[in-house]
Amino acid sequence: MAEGRPTTGSPHVEVTSYVGRQLEIVEAKRLLGASSLVTLTGPGGVGKTRLATRVAEAVKPAFGGSAVFVALGDLREPELLVSTVASSLGLGDRSTRSGVDVVVDNLRARRLLLVLDNCEHLIEACAWFSDALIKACPELVILATSRQSLGVVGERVLPVPPLEVPDDEDTALSTAELAKLDAVQLFADRATAVVPSFALTDDNIADVARLCRALDGLPLAIELAAVRLRSLSVRQLADRLDKRFTLLTRGYRQGPSRHETLRALTDWSHELCTMPERLLWARASVFTGSFDLDAAEAVCAGEGLPASAVLDLLDGLIDKSILVREEEDQGTARYRMLETIRQYGEERLRAHGTLTELRRRHRDWYYELAKSFEEDWFGPDQVSWIGRLVREHANLRGALDFCASSPEEAVVGLEMVRVIKEYWLIRGFNTEGRIWLGRLMDVAPDEAPGRADALWMYGFLALVQGDEHGYDTALTIADEIAERTGDDVARAYVRHVRGYAALMGNDGERSAELFRTAAESLEQHQDLAGELWSTYNYGLALSLAGELDRGRQVLRDCVDRYVAQGEVFWRSWALWSSSAAEYLFGDLEAAVRAGNDLLRLQHGIGDRAVTAFSLTVHAGCAAHLGEPVRAAKLLGAATTVWQTLGASPANYTAFIKPMERDIELVTGALGTEKAAEEFLTGTALSFEDAVRYALREDVAADAVPPVVANPLTKRENEIAELVATGMTNREIADRLVIARRTAETHVDHILGKLGFTNRTQIAAWVQRSRQN
Repeated sequence: MAEGRPTTGSPHVEVTSYVGRQLEIVEAKRLLGASSLVTLTGPGGVGKTRLATRVAEAVKPAFGGSAVFVALGDLREPELLVSTVASSLGLGDRSTRSGVDVVVDNLRARRLLLVLDNCEHLIEACAWFSDALIKACPELVILATSRQSLGVVGERVLPVPPLEVPDDEDTALSTAELAKLDAVQLFADRATAVVPSFALTDDNIADVARLCRALDGLPLAIELAAVRLRSLSVRQLADRLDKRFTLLTRGYRQGPSRHETLRALTDWSHELCTMPERLLWARASVFTGSFDLDAAEAVCAGEGLPASAVLDLLDGLIDKSILVREEEDQGTARYRMLETIRQYGEERLRAHGTLTELRRRHRDWYYELAKSFEEDWFGPDQVSWIGRLVREHANLRGALDFCASSPEEAVVGLEMVRVIKEYWLIRGFNTEGRIWLGRLMDVAPDEAPGRADALWMYGFLALVQGDEHGYDTALTIADEIAERTGDDVARAYVRHVRGYAALMGNDGERSAELFRTAAESLEQHQDLAGELWSTYNYGLALSLAGELDRGRQVLRDCVDRYVAQGEVFWRSWALWSSSAAEYLFGDLEAAVRAGNDLLRLQHGIGDRAVTAFSLTVHAGCAAHLGEPVRAAKLLGAATTVWQTLGASPANYTAFIKPMERDIELVTGALGTEKAAEEFLTGTALSFEDAVRYALREDVAADAVPPVVANPLTKRENEIAELVATGMTNREIADRLVIARRTAETHVDHILGKLGFTNRTQIAAWVQRSRQN
């Protein structure tokens, strides 16, 4: 059994100061208090993303510190929108239900600000998704950025204007007065970064004002222009911009639109680049998201651009604000283009007829990276390899998108998927994996090599998500192809997946036989990772079949082999299998020890699926070891993690009766009300705190806070009681005949006074208060 942890969406770190926008920030905060969906609209380069980031930070306290930022600029596939948001929310991907239902269930009672950044290229998907969320989640507020509104009922649109610029009539204003205008402030700030001695003076303020007017107050245009101060004075820069933009007005009464202004400024930045810099700009536009120096040299070098020159050219494009430099935690520099700049470069490639060639080069580089991952991931560098693919996830998507463009490229795509399958499994990208496999199989020739592998992978992901029809159909076809083509490895994996299905159905004997034969075949073909994957499941299956001692030995040997390889991800699942076998049929103390070993591994991994399984087993062990309070809390913590995965241990038949037995033991020992109280306390633990509690590293969850000094007012106590019944803020407002905002304010005050972060903690506190 295996599943990976989610990713978390976040805005790009601001590397320059933020200037102006105070009025917009105030208005956005007001709208967020009055509507469930607010969209910041405006042209590219106007600063919507940075404004959204600032607004989100400003309003986070009103949401209990809960704000999630989902950057969509790198996402090209509308069908991946929901799973991308779910991943940013920390939700798993193991449910047969639709992704939107899983997200709705998680957010239905949560007070949260969700920021969806750069929606314009996914406008229909974002509109549908946002509408579904706000209808079902009364405590959710969405802040979107887009070049156009989403068109959803109830949406409040806040156009983001360019920065305030001096009017032609502002000649009477002093230098100090002009310096207060946002556009002038921004130019001065960026100019100082380029020329440290720069300052606004009576001698240059008129030229700065003229320049800001010419750029129409667009922040991106101002930043691009400021870079030219390395070689031009402010007056020279303003003169050149005036000449450039007057060309746009010929034959028109009106001046250039803001789009034309930015386009002309980008054209000018392009013309001021050297020919090699222009080449690199265009060729680097095929990257999706960020990229590093090695990738740039491999993909972009070629005719007219030697690899030895790429580093200096990257430096030149950073100087000209065409590229943004980012530094990862590992100390490796990466580069990114703003989307407006990237699209400009892509247009150049398309115009020259080289876009397909460069996209193929891009795909080839990431295909080679994927093959290197296959060769090296199963060992001591596993965590760093997974981290590297996480950083390249957007580029992997871009490469697969290219593969889905034609039958011959789809063949390469199927092989690429095969070699990175462990990455998908470890990270839990079940829906995304099925989408790519489906797209590639739809395009690839029927007899394409790798189709059997694609089908068993699709079948496995469908099985994990509870899609029995999808699983059975895919496995049947995969088996037929493997038999017809004599593909023994694919045949072994088909048996492995069928063994997994039998294991979930508690058919130990059939599962053990399937896993045994799969492991033997994979060993013969020197597929060590696959062999051990089958082997640890074989050990658990033997235990289910009544052969505990034999199963123990298989699992011990398997764990030892993982340790010898320096492997950690699958070792966690092997340890869980050992823990589960002991919990179900053997030594409870041994179950706890194995579970603790795997949870310690999770400090650096954070695999929510194996953690959910482990917390469930820990709860069961505590119930039988005379610790009912601890069992109830652990079961509550496990339930919270299971909910984030959109799944339940009840999907695994072997656990149903033992869990029912454990719950009866706990409620019998504590009573229903006390058991429910402790369960609620456990549900309020964060993922990290739940792991620490299971490991007994933090016993804070065992301490029941005293209730003697109730800090709440009479009204707040009344509202806390309603929160404990499960009411939303809107329902509380209706019950008490008060404004929803008033109810929200009261709940925020309750959270603050009690030192809590969520409503579940309030409910648990109310339960304890009643008993005291």
